[in-house]
Amino acid sequence: MLISRLGRRKFLLAATAVTTAGTATTLSATTAMGQTAESGKMPATVLPKEILQPGKGPVHGDHYLPSLPEQVRWGYVPSRGSEPVLRMRSGRTVTVDTLSHEGLLEDQGRDPKAYFADHGVPTRQVLDDAIAVARDYKRTTRNFDVDGPHVVTGPIQVEGAEPGDVLKIEMLSLMPRVPYGVVSSRHGKGALARQAGGSAPAGITLAEVMPPVSTDGRSTGDPERYGNVSVFTPVRRGHGGAVNGVLAYGGSREVAFPLRPHMGMMGVAFASADSLTAPELNSIPPTLGGGNIDINLLTQGSTFYVPVFAEGALFYTGDPHMAMGNGEVALTAMEGSLRTTFRLTVCKKGSGDAPSVAFHYPFAETPDAWVAVGLSDPDGIQNGQGTDLGIAMRRAVVNALDFLEHDLGMERAVAYAYLSAAADFEVSQVVDRTVGVHGVISKGHFDH
Repeated sequence: MLISRLGRRKFLLAATAVTTAGTATTLSATTAMGQTAESGKMPATVLPKEILQPGKGPVHGDHYLPSLPEQVRWGYVPSRGSEPVLRMRSGRTVTVDTLSHEGLLEDQGRDPKAYFADHGVPTRQVLDDAIAVARDYKRTTRNFDVDGPHVVTGPIQVEGAEPGDVLKIEMLSLMPRVPYGVVSSRHGKGALARQAGGSAPAGITLAEVMPPVSTDGRSTGDPERYGNVSVFTPVRRGHGGAVNGVLAYGGSREVAFPLRPHMGMMGVAFASADSLTAPELNSIPPTLGGGNIDINLLTQGSTFYVPVFAEGALFYTGDPHMAMGNGEVALTAMEGSLRTTFRLTVCKKGSGDAPSVAFHYPFAETPDAWVAVGLSDPDGIQNGQGTDLGIAMRRAVVNALDFLEHDLGMERAVAYAYLSAAADFEVSQVVDRTVGVHGVISKGHFDH
């Protein structure tokens, strides 16, 4: 076990040493990837030659945050009153060793060494912090049927952040820590899930529910007998050095798809709560504070803006994805642990440092597009709007209109026409209780 081998104090001292080294190895310097961040030509996915165990390998940030049991919340996000695990100045960078929950969960045995060994992964390629969290996490009592699945790291206090500000979150690098991931489908969840009362959801029959109704063992009360389906997904290099996820099917056939690492969860403390497991802190639904936003455009080089609700913002992250299709229909993406470096910057009203929409609603930006976000229930299941994609769509359109009118100076009627003619509104995800839609506005349309 990681902590027992090193000792808690020695490990944290080692982490501090890595942080100091990381200051000299920032993303503005030449990295192990062989290019500089300023060149804008870094490959979308870099597969390190080594397993990125805690504190090992390249660390690009000014600060380094591992995911030890005392630095994570399993299934819940921080509240406004949470104690930070790291404090940093605005505009500085932090590298976070994020942990995937897949392979750690109760329906998979809560023993990542055994789970991944069953798929041919040697113990040396299983992350030490994954083993430590699965064995040693005691901050809350785990309830698989109630808790969120995510290993949430943080919160990080950002100096100078106050309610009413925006936290600007820049994704500077995202590196797979291991050469494998997992895609899971669980009974009662996903786009084709059976309703709580046992009926099929509108539009499909019970025969079309996934996983099949006949395999549903939730009545046993034993998560390992629930009949959930987890598909192990190795990473391999393809033609031209491309890094792909690979799924086997039909006995001897395979399908390969490119990795696009991104963080499914990035947010700030939004709700006040009296307990660590209050329903409003559940890690599954995204809120106005961000959280489990699941937008696959938020890869390296992108920026996510969220309104601040607590002193210091209290940033957290988790749910690392190696690849995800819009909708995330089976329930999970290709889940896999990532080493992610963020720059966290506080933006004040009137500064022009953040889109105006971001002062009251999450908003995103890529090198090529502005991304207006819409959520079906942005207060986190408090308004009972649930999974209505129509609500999410309308809010995404309104937020896009507000951006075009107030930030780019378009008349609202012209902006509405433009969105209809040239913008793409995409389903972010349909599996997080609160569903999401995002509108993609091309920057190239405004270069003339």
